[in-house]
Amino acid sequence: MKKSLVILFFLVSITIFAQKDCEYSSNVKDSTGSYKSTKDYVMHEKVFGNSQTSLFFSLINADGLLSLNFQMVQKSADFIPAKCFDKNSRIYIQLTNGKVITFVGIEQESCGNYIRVNNENCRLLNGYFLFMKETLEDLKTYPISFFRIKFAGETTDYIAKDVLISEVDQKIYNPDHFFIDYLKCLE
Repeated sequence: MKKSLVILFFLVSITIFAQKDCEYSSNVKDSTGSYKSTKDYVMHEKVFGNSQTSLFFSLINADGLLSLNFQMVQKSADFIPAKCFDKNSRIYIQLTNGKVITFVGIEQESCGNYIRVNNENCRLLNGYFLFMKETLEDLKTYPISFFRIKFAGETTDYIAKDVLISEVDQKIYNPDHFFIDYLKCLE
């Protein structure tokens, strides 16, 4: 029995502290420069009735300029009001050490795209946000406890879960460790 508990503890420890592999949606280096982008990662998901909202983060390194790509996908049988980004849009990340990191939106106004697929309303909003290199060590060290998205005209808060089991793709995500697990992929 004691041996079984030791083995179980060892396996759980390996699973918890295992390094995440870098997966890229793009990884290009040529004579004009370099561009790396991690795959989209589910940071928040809400499925209620016939409505679904998913928030994704991905990291981008374009010739040494680091940015955070934010994507919101909404689906519903009902009308979906638009959320927009403007020059004042921000993403605020609060870490477990209490520090708040600000990501500044690239000055591009966008209300996303609206499409209708299989009698379902869909909205897709993308935004690119810059952050400072001096914040990298904190982002690599401390988990996210909370994040706030400042849209044009409204602000929405989200708690970063330590484990998120997606109802959409049935995969397990760890939103609170997003930067810890994936910032190394851009170095």
